[in-house]
Amino acid sequence: MTVQEVDKLSFLQDWAQWHAEHEAALADEHGWLAITSVNWLAAEAQRFADAPGAWLTGEDGVLVVLDRGENLRVNGQPVYDQHVFDPIPERGGINVESGNAVIEVAKRCGHYIVRPRHPESPLRLNFAGIPVYQPSQDWVLTGRYLAFDQPRPTTVGSVVEGLHHVYDCPGQVEFEFGGQKLALTAFNGKSPGTYGLLFTDLTSGVTTYAANRSLQVGPPEADGSVTLDFNRAVNLPCAFTDFATCPLPPAENKLPIAVEAGEKLPYERMRPSA
Repeated sequence: MTVQEVDKLSFLQDWAQWHAEHEAALADEHGWLAITSVNWLAAEAQRFADAPGAWLTGEDGVLVVLDRGENLRVNGQPVYDQHVFDPIPERGGINVESGNAVIEVAKRCGHYIVRPRHPESPLRLNFAGIPVYQPSQDWVLTGRYLAFDQPRPTTVGSVVEGLHHVYDCPGQVEFEFGGQKLALTAFNGKSPGTYGLLFTDLTSGVTTYAANRSLQVGPPEADGSVTLDFNRAVNLPCAFTDFATCPLPPAENKLPIAVEAGEKLPYERMRPSA
């Protein structure tokens, strides 16, 4: 094999392993595909068919009141009667257990939500993987990260009508493709020093999910250079389930090119019943 062939084979193997791990995490027994509802809490107690207890919010935060025979496990310890949850920060959450289910108690856009996650969710059981473009090294690009003088508070919409997310964006990533100079506003990434690029492009709503896709970028080199591997552009949870509250990209993050790389429109959104 030539050096180029070895390099391509290594690239494809690395991508295949990464994508298999990504799909496995999505289809975890308590992952995003296991969610069976999203419930917005209020001052009045509410019951939900897929979670024990009556749930409400008040001055002390989230409270659940359990009837006889109902129970939850918080931090592995059984809870009876009622429980007041510790304060939950914006975009934070607490997972508690009920039988083989996990009940997520979270705060999104200033509102408290309860999202039960059941392993037997039909969406999870019927998951057939994620369609993708054929991986290509042509979509591994070099860019440059430019930090803002100060993080910029950036308000973006949500896939849930009427909701808005606010992020402190630390900078932007500039790159070129097909002779065009392009830039994407960056969010803070999943780990310190990394960045997340939320974007749409000319494939959005055609062969890819209309609302958004996301690309993680590693820490910049000393000169600010970063690698953008669009083969690893992924769908956010809202591409699979209506029980997510995913953000929309900033207006400036609509690319005027067709990013024919990464994940395509999920099978679940191709089905008439979805």
